[in-house]
Amino acid sequence: MEDRAQWGTRAGFILAAVGSAIGLGNIWRFPAVAYENGGGSFFIPYLFALLTAGLPILIMEFTIGHKFRGSAPLSFFRMNKKAEWIGWWGVFISFVISTYYAVIIAWSMRYSLFSFNLNWGSDPESFLFNDFLKLTVTPGETGSLVPGVLIPLLIVWVVTLGVLFKGVKKGIEKANKIFLPTLVVLFLIVVIRAVTLPGALDGLDAFFQPNFEALKSPSVWVAAYGHIFFSLSVAFAIMITYSSYLPKKSDITNNAFITAFSNSGFELLAGIGVFAALGFMANQAGVPIDEVVAGGVGLAFVVFPQIISEFPALNGVFGFLFFASLTLAGLTSLISISETYVAGISEKFGISRNKAVSIGGGAAAVISLLFATQGGLFFLDAADYFINQFGVAFVGLIEVVAVAWFLRKLNTLQTHANEISDIRIGGWWKACLGVITPIVLGYMMFGLFKQNLLKEFETETGNYEGYSDSFILYGGWFVAGFALLAGLLIVFKRWHSKSDDESYKEVG
Repeated sequence: MEDRAQWGTRAGFILAAVGSAIGLGNIWRFPAVAYENGGGSFFIPYLFALLTAGLPILIMEFTIGHKFRGSAPLSFFRMNKKAEWIGWWGVFISFVISTYYAVIIAWSMRYSLFSFNLNWGSDPESFLFNDFLKLTVTPGETGSLVPGVLIPLLIVWVVTLGVLFKGVKKGIEKANKIFLPTLVVLFLIVVIRAVTLPGALDGLDAFFQPNFEALKSPSVWVAAYGHIFFSLSVAFAIMITYSSYLPKKSDITNNAFITAFSNSGFELLAGIGVFAALGFMANQAGVPIDEVVAGGVGLAFVVFPQIISEFPALNGVFGFLFFASLTLAGLTSLISISETYVAGISEKFGISRNKAVSIGGGAAAVISLLFATQGGLFFLDAADYFINQFGVAFVGLIEVVAVAWFLRKLNTLQTHANEISDIRIGGWWKACLGVITPIVLGYMMFGLFKQNLLKEFETETGNYEGYSDSFILYGGWFVAGFALLAGLLIVFKRWHSKSDDESYKEVG
């Protein structure tokens, strides 16, 4: 009998995996990326990227976790002792992300309450930066803690760590069975309401109108691969950890297909809802759609409050539903992100799950207080930009190249997946991981390093707009370097005896 936590049901695992994949980026990143890269025609490179990179990597990570029965570091260690650091790199990236991701969820939680009285008034931008975040310091300064952010942040961590303390079956699985269906229902109501607004069809036309000329641009295809990569939660150590809790008889490839296409389906739903609302906003203001399109924090906390204020009726309820959706999407992802280091710490040091949650989750919660200060947004910008650009994508490239080229484990993983799955993988899967994905990710990394090291930006100075060199170089690069260095250093600590390869029997 295997002494390892397991999912109670297959549906529980799929809901957890989909919940991890569906996050804030699905709602505030995908619609803007699609619009800026060809509209309707963007779905061609998007689908191609999904089939040649997203799904193959997802299948690979599901198989690694299921076969080697461990967190990302332990699974890589069991695959090859020299590869352990790759798993830790992903774990520490997840740790950094969890510290600021929790703060954005806290903003969403607070804005769901602001919606009822439209507290942001006639100038949502000023309200966000001045009244709510109290952003009165210069980049690099912390200022004091902001109570309006601190209180919901504490609630976010209480919920997240409370779920993790309960374990895999009674905590993560049960929470996702509640959070994810609720998220889908709430957001579906938002979308239905949005598409009935005046000007909604203009917004949808702008979103789906194809620009086939854009397909000739390499940057559009790179954007598709970049988005798919971040969207599916691959290279975060999440999917390896989650799949390690699967029963020995599990359909790996089928689970991957369901997870990937569920995530893409929600993104499409998000695009429809967001652009229907943007069409309404443009209609009310009498301006073209392209003047109101935004992504990220600006879309969620500036543009959408403006839209909500213009609603003809029940705008408070609509606002609550939108920000409650953001909160739930964020929580399902934060739980999965935090589970990566809880599992890694527990297995590496041989301590109980509760101790690992207290140490890992407690440390992340304390560090997240930095982003709840008056200068928190500046630190959040630097950490998010660098950890995403030089963390997730780079570790993904290293992971794929290591498994396919150096460890040469694709045949082993293919055999394992095919033995227990209905959908069999073959030469196409290996070609994607061995050739297509490394080339595309390598091209992306080369462009990013060139842009950032040479400071080739579309600003007057060619620098990071609004930030000093010292803040970016010492702040952003420190965060990116921390994840890699920490991952390399922890390898020198021996595994707890129960986790070492001699006491382990791999599946298959």
